[in-house]
Amino acid sequence: MSITTVSKALGLAATLCATSTFAACPEYLNHEMRKLGSKETINFCDAYEGKAMLIVNTASNCGYTPQFDGLEALHKEYADKGLVVLGFSSDDFFQEENDEKDAAAVCYDKYDVTFPVMATSAVRGSDANAVFRGLGEAKGYPRWNFNKYVVDGQGNVVEHFSSNVGPDSQELRDSIDSVL
Repeated sequence: MSITTVSKALGLAATLCATSTFAACPEYLNHEMRKLGSKETINFCDAYEGKAMLIVNTASNCGYTPQFDGLEALHKEYADKGLVVLGFSSDDFFQEENDEKDAAAVCYDKYDVTFPVMATSAVRGSDANAVFRGLGEAKGYPRWNFNKYVVDGQGNVVEHFSSNVGPDSQELRDSIDSVL
């Protein structure tokens, strides 16, 4: 095989990879955000391309905060099947700790969360972070803390669940199973 043939094949492969990456990662996920209580950032396309996601807006001082336990259980149960649970700390409903260290302590110390939780940001309205702008435009913005969005491996927002649908609900589990 000649060098020209190999070069053309590699060029075609690179084009196909670039095309599939672009097609698999929608604009609303093509962003980087910092993790709660950390300097580490996550680029959602790079980290989770092709994976199904359960995206949740969280707060430390909400009546639904104990859902962290159920979300962690989902994370542990479904991670090997390709599900990524992502939390997004938010004070849009005035129930998040003012100090980020305190919010991180609730997530990581009190509830032993091991799934990624992003640093506090807006999840609704014109100030919403890019991820929640995309979720909100697709299926509606959160009306309270602990709204859950099921996203398939291509980044399509499949379903939106309100706060009162817990992580252990059959309808949420059925939706997650449908994207795995």
